[in-house]
Amino acid sequence: MSINPSDKIVLEGMQFYGYHGVHAEERVLGQSFIVDIEIVLDLRPAGLSDDIGDTLSYSVVYAIVKGEVEGPSKSLLESLAEGIAQKVISNDIVVSTTVRVRKANPPIKGAVVSTVGIEIYRTKNCDY
Repeated sequence: MSINPSDKIVLEGMQFYGYHGVHAEERVLGQSFIVDIEIVLDLRPAGLSDDIGDTLSYSVVYAIVKGEVEGPSKSLLESLAEGIAQKVISNDIVVSTTVRVRKANPPIKGAVVSTVGIEIYRTKNCDY
């Protein structure tokens, strides 16, 4: 049986305070981060059984993201997103994930920008 690529768990707009960035001030003062994640997996078993054991709990996903964003400082959003993606993709039932990480009110001299961010897509058995 193949996986329906339309089956997804989605968490949007998760907000955390973290200490990530290239500039020393970002790592000392911290800032707000917004994370969205889409996880492709087969939701049919959970739909048929109505059993949380047949899916990936939103709480587990939230805890992974929170642990990464509120964890040790990283210079790049790319590294932060990669850490999230690798932890999520390590779950046996996950096929792929898309992770978006944004900084709210980024420190860009002379610019007014509400957010900046990155998006990565990771899948199992992918040799880039």
